[in-house]
Amino acid sequence: MADAALRLKSLIEQVLGAPLPVRIRAWDGSQAGPPDAPVMVVHHRRALRRLLFKPGELGLARAWVAGELDVEGDLYTALDLLAGLVWERGEDARTLGEALRDPEVRAAVRGLVRLAGPPLPPAPPEEEMRRRRGHLHTRRTDKRAISHHYDVGNDFYEIVLGPSMVYSCAYWPDPDATLETAQRDKLELVCRKLALTPGQRLLDVGCGWGSMAVHAAREHGVSVVGITLSQEQAAYARKRAADEGLTDRIEIRVQDYRDVRDGPYDAISSIGMAEHVGADRYLEYAQNLYGLLAPGGRLLNHQIARRPQRDESAYDVDEFIDAYVFPDGELQPVGTTVALLERAGFEVRDVESIREHYARTLRGWVANLEADWARAVELTSPGRARVWRLYMAASALSFERNRIGVNQVLAVKTPESGASGMPLRARTWN
Repeated sequence: MADAALRLKSLIEQVLGAPLPVRIRAWDGSQAGPPDAPVMVVHHRRALRRLLFKPGELGLARAWVAGELDVEGDLYTALDLLAGLVWERGEDARTLGEALRDPEVRAAVRGLVRLAGPPLPPAPPEEEMRRRRGHLHTRRTDKRAISHHYDVGNDFYEIVLGPSMVYSCAYWPDPDATLETAQRDKLELVCRKLALTPGQRLLDVGCGWGSMAVHAAREHGVSVVGITLSQEQAAYARKRAADEGLTDRIEIRVQDYRDVRDGPYDAISSIGMAEHVGADRYLEYAQNLYGLLAPGGRLLNHQIARRPQRDESAYDVDEFIDAYVFPDGELQPVGTTVALLERAGFEVRDVESIREHYARTLRGWVANLEADWARAVELTSPGRARVWRLYMAASALSFERNRIGVNQVLAVKTPESGASGMPLRARTWN
């Protein structure tokens, strides 16, 4: 009798202490759970072994990446329903160790072990970042982490990001605009906040595929130095500059931000890069950028932020993101970012939250990926494409639910005279 789904549902609910909000279809074809809910498909009992050997998010992620676990129906709805059980149990939630003190929970876990089959832990999918011991955020480890994320293949990123090749939050002053237009409007917003004028020098930290460098040089007449740790990004950005006839105004370097020595710059843009810096290095990052600016120069720091915790020392990096997406990436509250920029010497003049814009951006990227799924798989691997689909969909929900946000912080290297060069009226970016 095919009854794996019913047994699995019952055992999971006993362990979690809550009803399962999605339907389950197991490897034997059986189904159980709410009839109108999205279906969580367990293709192989190996997925259970992953969860038993690595309970929680990382075990689920490994099963998803390996193709042993899937969702039929709306992925966003399924993730939203599961979030309360897996990702949003709160700081006061019962830990697994506490749950296992309950005899009924222990019995349910033993039932899951029997259902999972031979107790051998499956090897992690090949897409998982292999960890090495040592200090985080050295030049070597940062380069390795950036390569893991960005050197996936420029053709793959063209599918996901579209023609703009901008891998950060777009900006919709016109709610009916396309993703491509919204990305152009974001780049223009950054340039206006920095008050760029012809002949100035701009440093673009974490320049990606060169979109900001090309826009600033072409539309505002500035000379740009763009730095990245990704060889593939650098090659792509240099070709774009050449195709635009801007090689006399754009220089792209494979260089760590700690190694830039050719200031002063009139302005610095850092768009979606500071998340890679790490909490222990953030003050150093801010001080380096401060030192590279000319007096009166502006920094536009565009950065994802998390919600603050009651006990900040308890903050843990998201396991799935750390293993498969942004190795060694760290988020901090926007208040911490502002405080560290001020400690470095900056005068912070404006903080603009564009959280809802990132949710919309991510949904656009997911749609791009799903529309050209077969080619994305061909260019990378089935597992890699599944990583990007899950992380972008889950991130879209996180921005929509205010679990994380994104902010543009405008700061000035204000000289001793106090003349900041800023307009008297807020949000007049010229």
